[in-house]
Order: sequence, then structure tokens, then C-alpha cells
Amino acid sequence: MKRLTLETLKHAPGSRQKPRRVGRGIGSGLGKTSGKGHKGQLARSGGGKRPGFEGGQMPLTRRVPKRGFKNPFRKEYAIVNLGNLERFDGKEPVTPDALKAVGLIPGSAVAVKILGEGVIKKALTIQAHKFSKSAVQKIQAQGGKAEVLESV
Repeated sequence: MKRLTLETLKHAPGSRQKPRRVGRGIGSGLGKTSGKGHKGQLARSGGGKRPGFEGGQMPLTRRVPKRGFKNPFRKEYAIVNLGNLERFDGKEPVTPDALKAVGLIPGSAVAVKILGEGVIKKALTIQAHKFSKSAVQKIQAQGGKAEVLESV
């Protein structure tokens, strides 16, 4: 058996066909009008309709009402509840990187907001981009610190 190398590679039989040569005489079967028939829009060069054309009827994209507004400058925050931070020991500050490492926020998250849902029993130093008022109160009540990071 021959070794498979670049110079021994061949196409599968029937996988390569010669392109259709239109307008090359009557004997080819596609001479004269090149398979386009006589006259009409589709026989012309550049003929045909654009995608979405509905024969002059008002197109669907223009008939359907447009509603709402999508703010292109909206900032997305990954949300973490205080109760989920109980797993940290308090020796090191709780940063967005630490939250990513534990899996509390997705790796694609850019900004983090801490909400006051749940109970915290340790004095933690928490660094995030935003805090809710209740979260700051609960953190400070336990002797911890809520440090606001610069927005990205």
C-alpha cells in the first residue's frame, strides 16, 4: 500500500466537475440565449429581484411596527448577592477576579454589582463596581468594607 503524502492525494471520483460553459454554440445545448430563454427580466444582465422584494407590495420589514429603544451605551453588571460571599474567609479582599475564580460571575463579566440579599456573618473587604444601599449597610454592620472600583 502506498503512503499517503501530498503528492499522492487525489480527488474522489466525480467530486470535480467542469464548469458549465454557456453561450458557446448550438452544439453545447446552452448556446444562443445561454439557458435564459427569450427576453424578460431574468434574461437581462443584472436581471432578477433583490432579496425581500414582494412584487411591489409593501415589504414585511416596512409593514411591521417598530417599537422600543435599545441603548447602545447600557452597562451590564454581573450581580452577586451578599449571601453568596459567605464562602470567603475574609483574609483577602473579595475582588471581581476572586468571584470569577469561584464561579459566582461569568468570565465575560466586566462590571460587578453587590446586592444585599442574604446574610453575611464575617467582616469582609469587598471590591466591586457598584453596591446597593442595603449591601453597604450589612457589610459595615459586620465590620467590613465596601470599596467601589472605577467603572470600566
